[in-house]
Amino acid sequence: MRVMVVWCPDWSVVAALEEAGASVRSPAAVLHANLVEVCNGPARAEGVRRGQRRRDAQARCPELVLLPANPDRDARAFEPVLATVEDLRPGVAALRPGLLAVRAPDRWYGNETYAGATVAEALVGIGVRDVRLGVADDLFTAEQAARSADAQSWTVVPPGGSPAFLRGLPVAVLADEGPQGRELVSLLERLGMRSLGDLADLPAEAVGHRLGAYGAAVRRRARGEDQTLFAARQPPPELDAEVPFEPPLESVEAVTFSVRTTAERFVDQLARRQLVATGVRVEAESEGVVCSTRVWMHPRHFGARDLVDRVHWQLQSADVGGSLRSRKDVGTVRAPIERIRFVPEVVESAAAHGEALWGSASDDLVERGVARVQGMIGFDAVVRPVLQGGRSPAARQALVPWGERAVDLRPLDRPWPGRVPGPAPVRVFAVPRDAEVLDDRDQDVRVTERGVVTGEPARFRVEGGEVPWQPVKAWAGPWPTDEGWWSGGAGLSARFQVVGADGRAWLLLRAPEGWSLEAAYD
Repeated sequence: MRVMVVWCPDWSVVAALEEAGASVRSPAAVLHANLVEVCNGPARAEGVRRGQRRRDAQARCPELVLLPANPDRDARAFEPVLATVEDLRPGVAALRPGLLAVRAPDRWYGNETYAGATVAEALVGIGVRDVRLGVADDLFTAEQAARSADAQSWTVVPPGGSPAFLRGLPVAVLADEGPQGRELVSLLERLGMRSLGDLADLPAEAVGHRLGAYGAAVRRRARGEDQTLFAARQPPPELDAEVPFEPPLESVEAVTFSVRTTAERFVDQLARRQLVATGVRVEAESEGVVCSTRVWMHPRHFGARDLVDRVHWQLQSADVGGSLRSRKDVGTVRAPIERIRFVPEVVESAAAHGEALWGSASDDLVERGVARVQGMIGFDAVVRPVLQGGRSPAARQALVPWGERAVDLRPLDRPWPGRVPGPAPVRVFAVPRDAEVLDDRDQDVRVTERGVVTGEPARFRVEGGEVPWQPVKAWAGPWPTDEGWWSGGAGLSARFQVVGADGRAWLLLRAPEGWSLEAAYD
């Protein structure tokens, strides 16, 4: 089996520059733990090297663009490269972002040289300017052949020519294998070995005793005896579903009725793979352009009826995708719809959403009833409360449209200094009500900048007559917070729990402008 390796140099820098919108010709480096992890050609020309400290790299190149390391970003950016090569030759193995291997496609393209030219041309066509290819008998030799090629070029090692090709390479090529490889390079250079041929000529037993299992494996690779296999990835299944309309439809009701079969097919093809979708992107096309797109989330998973409802809501919304809906005619779309597409954004195992032993805990009739109400008064008009992180009771509440998953919430597991401990109040006022709290000298109770109470609360009242003047039976606090101090916020505030003579408990806030009632306890 002949192996083809495709190498895109400095891929982490390429992906980071693309994400940042910076020029690929700028000297740039990706940093991890304050050390240069990867740098591009313009940076190396200024003396920047991998492993340098940030300060040293900037001293060599003051205009150096510093970018954070992000393996997920690199993998996402490399996905189009994998898909492009996969279209030409199935069985691609992603070794790491920027490096892939595949069985050499020779016969279909005539020979390995033409195959390399075809792959390089396809990758340049999708915007990958610096791509290099190598073909050899084994994976290690193919990778070294790719690294020896020029940009948009390839190196083909003839069958049986791996030992001769590898002999002249310096041992420094092993440094690309990570910390273990760099440590071995340092040791070999101290022992006086400069090329892989020097290592290959050593007795296998002596290398095993002196350099261990890793050194013995490197010696085998240097002799062209690499037996490393790579596992080809399975191409991701096509889970999208779409329906074209010929002629285009101008009625929301007509579009909604026509997508039912497609929605059922979309759900069925996921079910056959034992999957469900909890996030779906619905796209509407008009005149060949996506004129409306929205990602819908579901607290459980989408069924066919749920998808039909989302299409109806999306096309009827007032300002989605450039105002598809005419404000004068609710049932007519402004631009005729040519195509509706369902794209799964979040896919999960169906086993994680299966019914419990005694059946499902949710009430489908309730969900359908709420969905009908949403269809009449609007998707965003029916909401449910969700708990999120925060200091005040009001800040810990978030309202999410019914049937959509809560996203972008503040995390609950953060410390949130200044948050009032439990139990939580049962009623939080949408608009805090003005209040007064006095000490035993009838002086307003305040909180100093150090969080010290100027007097013990003796009596209080809430304006509006809900809580008349009454003695304080018990109180706790203060819990001070100073939110937004870095941007000139309102200043130090503090919360108090107060129990009145009638036995009712309240949560009061002392802000710089005065007292207010935030919430009530049972």
